[in-house]
Amino acid sequence: MQDEPTPTELIKAVADFLRNEIAPGIKGHNAFKLRVGINALDLVTRQLALAQGSDAAEAARLKQLLGADGPLIELNRALCEKIANGAVDLQTPGLSEHLWQTTMDKLAVDQPNYASYKRELGKK
Repeated sequence: MQDEPTPTELIKAVADFLRNEIAPGIKGHNAFKLRVGINALDLVTRQLALAQGSDAAEAARLKQLLGADGPLIELNRALCEKIANGAVDLQTPGLSEHLWQTTMDKLAVDQPNYASYKRELGKK
């Protein structure tokens, strides 16, 4: 185990440095590429912070829905197959809630500033 700073802290520090110290002096296409890089670092920071918990919750919901155990990728594959062959649909208890929560968890990582995501968070 390493001491501080953590990987998340390091990535955030680099992103903040680029955003606050470097970006103001960059123009044109390089400014765009720099923003893309900063956004990628921000995304990785959110993945490190959120993905493990949301993946565990998703796997637990899938185990309940499918009555099966296994790695998350296999559980998702099994759900997709059941949806494709009509074995489960939106009338299946828990499926729509699972799909909604999984979408919200993924948006928290990928697009936390997405207007519709923010609006849905406000409804809770």
